[in-house]
Amino acid sequence: MFDGLRKKIGEFRENVVERIKAKDESEELEEEKVEEVEEEVTKGIGTKLKEKGKAILDRETILDEKDLEKPLEGLELALLESDVAFSVAEEIKVSVKRELVGKRRKWGADTERLVEEAVRNALLNVFSADSELDFDAFVDEGKKPIIIVFVGVNGTGKTTSIAKVAKKLLGTGHSVVIAAADTYRAGAAEQIETHASNLGLKVIKHQYGSDPAAVVYDANKYASANGIDVVLADTAGRMHTSINLMEQLKKICRVTKPDMVLFVDEAVAGNDAVERAKKFNEDIGIDAAILTKVDVDAKGGTAISIAHSTSKPILFLGKGQDYDDLVEFDAVWLVDRLLGKNGGERRNAS
Repeated sequence: MFDGLRKKIGEFRENVVERIKAKDESEELEEEKVEEVEEEVTKGIGTKLKEKGKAILDRETILDEKDLEKPLEGLELALLESDVAFSVAEEIKVSVKRELVGKRRKWGADTERLVEEAVRNALLNVFSADSELDFDAFVDEGKKPIIIVFVGVNGTGKTTSIAKVAKKLLGTGHSVVIAAADTYRAGAAEQIETHASNLGLKVIKHQYGSDPAAVVYDANKYASANGIDVVLADTAGRMHTSINLMEQLKKICRVTKPDMVLFVDEAVAGNDAVERAKKFNEDIGIDAAILTKVDVDAKGGTAISIAHSTSKPILFLGKGQDYDDLVEFDAVWLVDRLLGKNGGERRNAS
């Protein structure tokens, strides 16, 4: 996964390294000036040496904006082509520039490491420290029953994600009931019931076309009466531009006061997913996100952009159809993977 963006970041790193090496070779030609400069300093004439003169004496190379102009333009384009939102790509570019321009680098130092650290820091800075969320601790420590509402557009893997989260919760010793609150789509209740049956879970449902808020409300009552830890509520997939359905979702949240709202979308949806996440967050307020189909996403920019644009964490990555195909998201893991520092898959969430 994310092979495309990893390749492009690698190309940027190689480009900058080559430019630094070329600059080193150019400055080697100035070595004969070193003795002359040292002599001037000894005589007290060189008290106003410029940065470049001092760098020559210390055998260092200093990158300036001109050295990085083309590589940074290439990095920004690569990020945009990998579904990183423009504002995020611009921020990453500026951060990398700030890390590298004016940096003193001693000759023979690990140039590649210097460039890699600049890119790594820029990418990690995109993920807000305030947006971190420990899902396991949230469930363990929260007042029961905990209500988690899943939202998103049609066909993004929302129902399957509910089943995966349910499997994870069961694996950590928590009891679960599912609220079939997608009363808008024919066959939605049957779909979630199939998953629930496979996992041995009870489903609370009403008739087709009934009030979805009432379904979640009744599921919460059932959970309270039966000592169930978590209510996972499916909702109708809705486009973020559908005013009526968004109002319905607002009602669900207003009536049931969920402890967590999880936004689900596809990693392969790119900037469309980013815009939808922003709209859902503005209208109802999301707490975190799940990205599906990351196993077929060669780009990798969607996770970066959603986390940055909503200031909310990515909790899980869905990478297949099996209930165990849920990967715990970690920003450090993602960034290191994009830099080619870890070839293995991250452990499953369950």
